[in-house]
Amino acid sequence: MAARPQVTDIHSRDNAFVKELRRLSQDSTAYRKQGQVWLEGDHLCRAALVRGLKPKVAVFAQSFWPQAPEEWVQAAGKVVVLADVLFDEISALESPARMGYVMDWDAGVQVQPGVATVVLDRVQDAGNVGSILRSASAFGFTQIVALKGTAALWSQKVLRAGMGAHFGLHLVEAASVEDVQALQVPLVVTSSHQGTLIHEADLPWPCAWAMGHEGQGVGDALMEMASHRISIAQPGGEESLNVAAAAAICLHASSVSMLRRRG
Repeated sequence: MAARPQVTDIHSRDNAFVKELRRLSQDSTAYRKQGQVWLEGDHLCRAALVRGLKPKVAVFAQSFWPQAPEEWVQAAGKVVVLADVLFDEISALESPARMGYVMDWDAGVQVQPGVATVVLDRVQDAGNVGSILRSASAFGFTQIVALKGTAALWSQKVLRAGMGAHFGLHLVEAASVEDVQALQVPLVVTSSHQGTLIHEADLPWPCAWAMGHEGQGVGDALMEMASHRISIAQPGGEESLNVAAAAAICLHASSVSMLRRRG
């Protein structure tokens, strides 16, 4: 049996590690400065382990530490046990999860050409972004390209809404229109006022679906680049759909089209 990793007990809120963890938990973009991501709760942590990721540090609340599953402990290179009051102060959850992982984060992720992609054009609501990531992962899209102005992909709110989808996706942040051009797949955009109805469209695969700002939609630059413009029938008469709902419909339609071709 492998030896347990080094265990450090911390009881002071002035500890440097505690301060770093607090920033990661409470500042939505701190991970970009620190090069690390905080995953709180067993669901996110298990999702990372299933994908073969290795946490840098495992963090446990003192009251939970005696019952922490051995596989959660052995997965990390180092273990920190925090006094319960410190874990509560750090936690971004109403009911603290009592455990989490600190993972290394790479800022230099580049666009992968030729793969099924979702382009996020200034989608600002963290819940919408996380939901779109879940749909992308479920329907066979492997890459997310987030243009500047989109909610931080690794923020706590997006992580929670993504429910582990992050770890199966290639995530590119702060991208430009030039990065979208480098995808080398057809760009498909949604429009509530024009375009082919999605249930009648011959959707390409692989492709890149562009999902736009909650109020303004897809920007002009991407509209001009689009090879396909698609609309979603709304016989109920609503003016528009929530962007996460629209994304789920569009990505599912693409996956069905792809499966039919493979027949």
